[in-house]
Amino acid sequence: MALKISESAAVQMPMKTVASLIVLVAMGVFAYTELTARLVSLETSRELMQADLLKASDQKPVDQEQLMLLEDLYKTTEKIEKRIEDMMHNKVNIQFLQKQTEKLLTDVEILKDKVRANGSKH
Repeated sequence: MALKISESAAVQMPMKTVASLIVLVAMGVFAYTELTARLVSLETSRELMQADLLKASDQKPVDQEQLMLLEDLYKTTEKIEKRIEDMMHNKVNIQFLQKQTEKLLTDVEILKDKVRANGSKH
């Protein structure tokens, strides 16, 4: 069974269906237009943001100088902290040596007294 369609063939469709198809196509076109506009807006804002980031990431001579000063301050601070630690160890050593010196002086005085005592007996 072959389907024969000619130029004079008539198609009957209710007006409600035709209006629904027109509204559906119009809604599809509107949705596509809105979606495209939103995509363009997002792409534009992304490109602008990237351009701003690139522009902001460029270091100016003032920024470079401040960075160098900060690095120098950190190095100086580290040196000072190490020196303070060494000084703390020196303090402990000095206190130990002071105690040892006091003990030596006491021992020397005792020996002097013994020598004097031995010298006076002869």
